[in-house]
Parts: sequence; C-alpha cells; structure tokens
Amino acid sequence: MNYWQGKNIRLRAIEPSDAVSFYAWDQDSDMGRYLDRVWQPVSLESQKRWTERASAQEPGDEFFFVIENQAGETVGSISTHHCDRRTGIFSYGVAVQVDFQRRGYASEAIRMVLRYFFEELRYQKVNVEIHSDNPASAHLHESLGFQLEGRVRRSVYSGGLFLDNLIYGMTAEEFRGTNQTPR
Repeated sequence: MNYWQGKNIRLRAIEPSDAVSFYAWDQDSDMGRYLDRVWQPVSLESQKRWTERASAQEPGDEFFFVIENQAGETVGSISTHHCDRRTGIFSYGVAVQVDFQRRGYASEAIRMVLRYFFEELRYQKVNVEIHSDNPASAHLHESLGFQLEGRVRRSVYSGGLFLDNLIYGMTAEEFRGTNQTPR
C-alpha cells in the first residue's frame, strides 16, 4: 500500500522545477482570494527561490505536497499547518487549479492526508477554515463529512468586503465512519 498514490492522483514533495507552475497559479487572483488573499506579483526568480527552500525542508507534520493526476500533470497542492501533537489537532489548505477542478482531485487528496494523520500520526481532529464567499469549498467539506463548528464574523477582508470565516472540523472517529478508503 502507498499512502501517497490514490485512484486518480498522487501526492509528492515539491521540487524546484515546480516553480513555473506555482508562478502561473500566483497570477490567478480569484484562487488567491479563496485561499488567503490576493497575492502581490512576484518574479519567477523569487518563485524559484521559494520552491528551492520548500523542496529542501525536512519531512515533518507540516508539509507541502503537490497533487498530480494520473497523466503526471500538476493539478494542485495540499499543505498541513498548525499541527499540534499535544492536542492531536491539525489544519490544512488545499488548492486545485481552475482547469482541473470538479474532478475529485481535492477530495481524494484530502482523504489521503486525513487517513495518514489519523491512522499513522495519531492525530484526533482536523480543523479547516473557509471564507464565506467560497461555497464550493464549504460543499466539498460537508460532502466529506466535516461539521460546521463555528463562524467568525467579518474576519476576512477581500474584494472590498468583510467576510465571515467558517470553521469546519472532523474527528478521527467521524473520518473512520464516513471516509474509509480501501487499503
């Protein structure tokens, strides 16, 4: 069994050669807005330095993976953060390039990461923050079994508007009950 190879995708470490893909994605202001904020333009050289640093990081609970489809195309990324082994809680962010959305790549990548964190690293809960103007991400997480746990009002500023931040969560037990993937 390979945790990082799924039916339609594989997760792999970032490589310096990924700089061109990430540089192109950074030009998509809508993608940036949904993930975090509209990013300022950076040079390709700056993006190359970032991918060099990211590819040199030692593996740990906080990681950055590239999502590739079966054709070997880079379609997105998933990264974990706020990993707290003491409480057993972590968070992640996932992004899929517009041309590859709605093909199940994000849900498969999320399931792979959750399975690894819950079954191998002994984490007990995951939290995800979604901006209220991103109903597609909210729907994706609800379809995976995440529960809406809270709303932080007017905590995101984007596109000239103050938006709410939606907090979704899932426990390891909920994951086992709804998202078992074949071994």
